Amino acid sequence: MSSTTPETTPSTTPQTSAQTQGINASRWRIEPARSSVSFRSPGVWGLVKVKGEFERYSGTLDLRRKPAVELTLDAASLNTHNTMRDKHLRSPDFFDVENHPQVRFVSDSATLDGEQLRVRGRLDAAGESMPLDLTATVRRVGDELELDARTEADQHQLGMTHSPLGMVRSPSELMIHARLVRSAD
Repeated sequence: MSSTTPETTPSTTPQTSAQTQGINASRWRIEPARSSVSFRSPGVWGLVKVKGEFERYSGTLDLRRKPAVELTLDAASLNTHNTMRDKHLRSPDFFDVENHPQVRFVSDSATLDGEQLRVRGRLDAAGESMPLDLTATVRRVGDELELDARTEADQHQLGMTHSPLGMVRSPSELMIHARLVRSAD
């Protein structure tokens, strides 16, 4: 979540459906207990996928402000269920969590068209930054929102190039399944 004062410029088109009505008029925050942020990376020469998730994160969606979408991951909370691999992924060869404790995505633009949310922004990790586009499906579930997003990121653009004998391939697939609740701020 950002500590800067957001602009109040709308970044959406006015198309809404009964399912998405009201999304534009509220600030929403991820409910971590009912959400997940995960990844899959081609590893071992592209034959075996390495799967994992980030266990601690926060995020907001507010289409009335800039940035409209923010997601912050605790880089040290990365978990692939393999202690040695996780230690290596947290090292300077990859996420360098000691010097860069957060992975952040901040949108430059976000457009809601029906249930499709198209977002363009920047992904910051390990002291590097790269552009990232994603499309999410957003649905109302009672007084809450359900968001599903997938995108691909070339970790080499973030300086994560350590790959003995070409074992680590790119791109990695990033997946977000989030339950969002109205935020008081």
